[in-house]
Amino acid sequence: MPNIKSSKKDVIRSKVAYEKNKANKSELKTCLKKFEAALASGDKAAAEVAYKAAVKAVDKAVTKGLLHKNNAARKKSSMTLKLNKLA
Repeated sequence: MPNIKSSKKDVIRSKVAYEKNKANKSELKTCLKKFEAALASGDKAAAEVAYKAAVKAVDKAVTKGLLHKNNAARKKSSMTLKLNKLA
């Protein structure tokens, strides 16, 4: 446990950031799982709605620094191919 005041603040700040990142990652994963579930059900309309939500979530994760932009592009490309294959 730190003794210096600024170090104590750093510990608190890092814990808050960790909790925010954890919540945002969980939200992203949930969105991606909903898209996969919509694909598995075979419902094209539901899959398109879930696709839009998932792409938005991936883009949001990039702006928050959770994903690298190339990783996000790969995920979006993969989702697009899966959606087009469903048609």
